[in-house]
Order: sequence, then structure tokens, then C-alpha cells
Amino acid sequence: MNVKSNFRRLLLVALGLICMYGIQAQKRTVTGNVKDASDGSALPGVSVAVKNTTQGTITSFDGNFSLEVEQGSTLVFSFIGYKAQEVTVSGTSPINIRLEQEVMGVDEVVVIGYGVSKKKDLTGSVQTVSVKDFNQGAITSAQQLVNGKIAGLQITESGGAPGAGATIRIRGGSSISASNDPLIIIDGVPIANGSVNGGRNPLDIVNPNDIETFTVLKDASATAIYGSRASNGVIIITTKKGTGTKLAIDYTGNVSMATVAKTVDMLKADEYRTLFNQKFPANTSLMGTASTDWQDEIYENAISTDHNLSFNGNVKNVLPFRASVGYNLSNGILKESQMQRTTLALNLSPSFFEDHLRVNASAKGMFNQNNFSNEGAIGSAIVMDPTHPVKGAGYDAFGGYFTWNQAGMPTTIAPKNPVAQLNQVTDKSTVNRFIGNMQADYKFHFLPELRANLNVGMDYSQGESDGNKVVDPKAAWDAESFARKGSFSWYTQDKKNELLDFYLQYTKDLEQIKSRFDVMGGYSWQHFWQQSESASFFNTKVNNSDVRDPYKMYKSENYLVSFFGRLNYTFNSKYYLTFTLRNDGSSRFAKDNRWGLFPSVALAWSAKEESFLRDVDVLSNLKVRLGYGVTGQQDIGSEYGYFGIYERGESTAAYVYFDAQSGTYKRVMIETIRPAGYDAGLKWEETATYNIALDYGFLNNRISGSVDVYYRKTSDMLNVIPVSAGANLTNQLLTNVGNMENKGIEVSANVLAIDTKDLKWNIGANFTYNKNEITKLTAVDDPNYLGVQHHTIDGGTGNMIKIHKVGYPA
Repeated sequence: MNVKSNFRRLLLVALGLICMYGIQAQKRTVTGNVKDASDGSALPGVSVAVKNTTQGTITSFDGNFSLEVEQGSTLVFSFIGYKAQEVTVSGTSPINIRLEQEVMGVDEVVVIGYGVSKKKDLTGSVQTVSVKDFNQGAITSAQQLVNGKIAGLQITESGGAPGAGATIRIRGGSSISASNDPLIIIDGVPIANGSVNGGRNPLDIVNPNDIETFTVLKDASATAIYGSRASNGVIIITTKKGTGTKLAIDYTGNVSMATVAKTVDMLKADEYRTLFNQKFPANTSLMGTASTDWQDEIYENAISTDHNLSFNGNVKNVLPFRASVGYNLSNGILKESQMQRTTLALNLSPSFFEDHLRVNASAKGMFNQNNFSNEGAIGSAIVMDPTHPVKGAGYDAFGGYFTWNQAGMPTTIAPKNPVAQLNQVTDKSTVNRFIGNMQADYKFHFLPELRANLNVGMDYSQGESDGNKVVDPKAAWDAESFARKGSFSWYTQDKKNELLDFYLQYTKDLEQIKSRFDVMGGYSWQHFWQQSESASFFNTKVNNSDVRDPYKMYKSENYLVSFFGRLNYTFNSKYYLTFTLRNDGSSRFAKDNRWGLFPSVALAWSAKEESFLRDVDVLSNLKVRLGYGVTGQQDIGSEYGYFGIYERGESTAAYVYFDAQSGTYKRVMIETIRPAGYDAGLKWEETATYNIALDYGFLNNRISGSVDVYYRKTSDMLNVIPVSAGANLTNQLLTNVGNMENKGIEVSANVLAIDTKDLKWNIGANFTYNKNEITKLTAVDDPNYLGVQHHTIDGGTGNMIKIHKVGYPA
């Protein structure tokens, strides 16, 4: 028994050793080399990954790699600009790979509405600029990365102040009363148009160093999936995600100096005296003895700095992450102008269940402090008399600043001292903002062609005056404040934007009929809420009142509920069809007009894939696109325009009475509440767009570009028109009566002039022509109707110097 027992034990030990050896034998170190298939040159930086795992490495400078894997594993070799290749590990020989180049650009993945698409499969007008093509330099705002890069995208900076925003237009404007701003989506969260009070730029929330791609959707085929918010185009911003397996730390920083490029050419003090003496010899006593360059007094060289630190890696090979912090201090060339901005960002992108569930979670925070200069000083520096000093004796009542005055009071119609305008007012703000979302994408185990995507996001912002905006009691440039011993004001605003998106997507390749189907349908819910408060005060009372503008509190909210769907069909990799439909409901409209249906259809033909062009080597891409679609506009400036509300009258209203006790007339400031006019039939503005385009590429797409021709017509455009007395509560009414047209052409070209391992030189150019015309502004043809007067000018009450008129551009 003992012998048999010992034999069994020895046998079990031997079998265990054999099994252990077998298990160990299944793992081995794989080595190899990766080269370019065309010229045999080594390819450094190629990703070598074990399929369906996070295990991997990259090739060295000479193209070599080494990786410990299990026998039978599948290795995936991938590199930008080359076709991915898979190899199964078997035997002990080195694995030597030759990667073939792809036609540049055609397999590039671009972001579209609710998903991504290969560039070669696009039917709409979509253009993407990625991090490798961004503008370089001292960039402080996101829009500066792509200024001049995209045909049809016009970016006009609103001024030279630090962090100033910009007017962004895609293919011209489509409205005169509602918003003309494009819809901006940041990592899946559509943000509300406009900035919070105290903010300079709604895009300040994104640190330019964190942006990966900037995609512009221009025609209705591309934008209609966003329906009621897409009539002015769509901009999709995606930020950098975690990559790699090891921790990487990156720092970038710069110091820049801004100078005044050019000032207005003005008469020097002596030249001014000579001219004045010639024209007004009887008034030479008004001349001073100083020589002041007022423009030199208000401008300065501005030193600014920007610092960014990012951390990129993968925790335990299961949690890819990227975290960053940025600090920007920008000083303006106009004295007292400054912006300090701190940004924080975190992106997490784990996957679970063998990559069936992918999660993207992002959070961005922005803390911004602004110091606003009084920009009225710029105009004053042009008209102020150069023979007088900045400060002088006898002007103590005005803080020492030279001031034109009569009987000790500032002269309201005389030029103002620009240095006093800068130094005798304090205007600061603090803005905090947070954008965050979590997106989960699940590929069903029992049906991998079916995916479910859930996106929940939020955008919260708060802006307030930093303390109070204070006007000095001796500020002679503000006569009313001077008379009442100074003034101060404050404001605060809170905004919330909450989002829930859900959609299902089914993709199927049917090789037997050379077809590919991509069907998507979903639901979207968005809630916008804001509250603001403000008040202004003088330091002395008049008629027992110290309030200039009564305390104001404003609240509003609106909801947007949507159902959307899209069909992409491809036949034989040559013929493409996209059909999109979105049904939007907005609380800004009455029940009968609340819902808007926005369809689009687009066709594309890849002529390069036809037999008669397939073997033409010089031609690498030739595609014709044709599209039509309708988009809407619900950002009409009011959440309650379709039902009656009460609004404040002018705070300057007053009544005069005779006070028998004092024997004098007295004036009392009053404020009225009155019913506002409204249009119960208020509805969407709608824009129909026709687009025909040609995409081209030559010499393996080293020369590439596109030509787009479009026509856009906006109908039911909102306009304020006169109405008959007694027909409404006002003689002016905002209603849907107008039409507008935009016609244009866009041409873009890119040339990869040099493409070597050590040097790449890419040359790009684009051209845009857009003709805008208002074709209708009233409900009836009225030859006496001047048009829509706007843009106020000083010198009276209600004076306007611009006009929207039929037959002319807006």
C-alpha cells in the first residue's frame, strides 16, 4: 500500500510539473521588425497591441519591437497613414511586418452628429482641423486655433482685449432678429449661445491646449441631425483623451509681448496750435502749453504668459486618463485691461466586457478673473486736445485730471480726458464655469451590430461683478456721477444647461449585395435655466432716491425635446445615401407651433471607384456630393414671446408736481409696469439649404481639396413690424414675416509639399464668396416701409444709423 501510494504521489507531482511547463511554454517573448512596404525604411512608433487587450508596445527608432505574449495571440500593427495589419503568434521565428500606406485622408475618422464617420463615406459638407494643423503662437481662445483654416467659417474678433470673444459665422447669417451664432458642442455637450455676465468669451471654458479636433458642419445634410439649433451651422470640439500605457507628463509654456501695431495719425501739439490759431484766432486762450500724445498715454506694451501641464496614462491598464491644468495671464495693450484664467480638465475613457462597453467621462472647470478697461478712452484719445496735460494745477475737484468745465462742473459736450476714463473707474468680474458629461456606448453581446449610447451632461456657469463697478466721485468724464458724488453698480448671473441623449445604432454589412446599412434613432432632452440680478446706485440722494436703475431680477427657462433618426446606406463602396429626420419641440412656442420637423437627404458618388478611373494612378480621390435639408431656429431671444407678460417701463419716466409748502416744482422718478405685445402664433424660423460639391485628390492625396456651391433660404424670419393701433398691446410686434437668401461658393486646397521622416511641409488655402440678401420684411407689400432701423448713436433719443432693407444684405 505504501509503495503504491508513493508511486501515485510521484506520478501526480510529475504530471503537475509537466502541466506547469506546458503553461509556461504558452508564453513567449516575440520580437520582430516593422518597415514601410514601399521603400523598406524602418517605421518607429508603430503601435503593436495584443488584440482585445490593453497589452502592447511601440517600435523603436529602427522599427524593432519586443513583447511577451501567449502563444496563439493576435497582434495588431497600426500606424497613422498605414493600413492596420493583424498577425497570429505561432512558432518561434521573428515577426517581420511590411505596412502598406493608405491613401492619405480617405480613411480619416471625423466627428459628425451623434457619432463618427470615415471621411470617404461623408455625404455632407464637413471639415475637420486637428491638433497637427492648428494655428501656432500665443493662442488664448479656442477659435484662434482655426481662424483662416476652414472655407465658409468667418471668425471676427470682437476686439483686442485679453481673451475677447469673436463673432463666428458659417456661410453667412440666417436671421436679423434671432441668433446667428452656430451651435457649439464640446465633448458631446451642446452649450447655450452667449456668455455669462462678466465673461468675455463662451469658449473660454476650453483650454486651447486640450483640444484635439475642431469640426465644422456646414450644409443641412450634416447639420439637420441637430434640427432646431442648426440653422447657423454646427461646430464640434473634441478634447484629448488618455492614450498609451505609461505615465507621460507634458509641459508647454510661453511668454509673449503685445505692442500697438499702429495708431491713428494725429496732429502733434505744435501743429494743432498752428492750425487752431489760423482757424480761431479769437480763441487762442483755450490752447494749453503741454504736448500730450493721448494715444501714447492710454496704450502700453503688454507682457502675457501661458502655462499648461498635462498628465496622460493608463491606471492598471484598465483606466486610460488625461488630466491637465492651465494658467493664462493676458494683459491688454489698453491700460488696466487684464484676464487671468485657470482651467482644469479630466478625461477618463475605460472599456469593459472585452471592449463591448466603452465609457467616456469628462469634466472641465474654468475660473476666470477679468479687469475691464473703459474702452471709451480709445475714442477720446483721438479727439482730445493735445495742448493740455494729463494732470494739472487747479483740477483737484476732478482728481487732478485736466477737464473741460464750466462753473466747476464738467462740460458734457466737450472731449473727455482718456487717462481719467481709464483710472477713475474700477470694473472687474469673476466667472466660474463647469462642463461635464458621461457617455456610455454598449455593443450588445448577442448582437454586436447593435449599439446603445447614453450621454448625460451639464453646463453650469456663474458670473458676477468682482465687488462693485465703481465710478470715482471726482470722475469728470461721467457728468452725472460727478454731480452725485460717484456711483457704483453690481450684477450676478447663474446659468444651467442640462442634457440627456440616448440613441440606438445598428450597422450591418451585406457583402452578398455589396451593401452597408447604418441606422440610428434616438431621443434628446435639454433644459436651459438662468437667473440674473443687478442694481446701480449713486452716492448722494436726489428726491430721497439713491437708485439710478431700480433693482432688477430676471429668471427664465426653456426646454427642448427631440426625436431624431438617420440612415446611411452605401452600395459597392461607390454610391452613398444619407437621410436624416429630426422632430423638435420647444417650450418657446405655443402648443400649435411647438413642434418642428427637419428633414435632409444627401447623395454621393465616388467616381474614383469606377472601373474607368480606378487605375488612373495620378487621381486618388474624386467624389461628387449633392444635398438638401431644412434646419430650424428657436433661439429667438425670448422664452415667453407667444403669451402675454408684463414688463417694466423706462426707469427715466417721471412726473412733475408743485410743492405748495416750498413753493417750487418737484420731479419724482417713477417706473411703470405695462402689458407687452405678443404674437400667439410665433413659430420657428426655417432655413432650407441646397449644396453641390466636388472632392478631389491627386498623387496619393498629396494635393487635395473640395469645391462647394450652396444656396440657403430662410423663411418665416422674425422681424419687428408696425401694427395697427388697437390691434395689439403695442404698436410694434415681433412676428414671422421675413425671408432671406445666402448664395455662395467655397474652395479649399491642400498641398503636402514635403513629406519625409524629418520634415513635413503642408500648404493650405481656401476661398469663400457669400452673397446675402433680404428678400422680404413685412406681411404686406408697403412701399413706404423703410426697413428695420438699428444701431443707436449718441446725440438724441432713439436715433439709429443702420437699416435692414429688402434688396440689400443684412
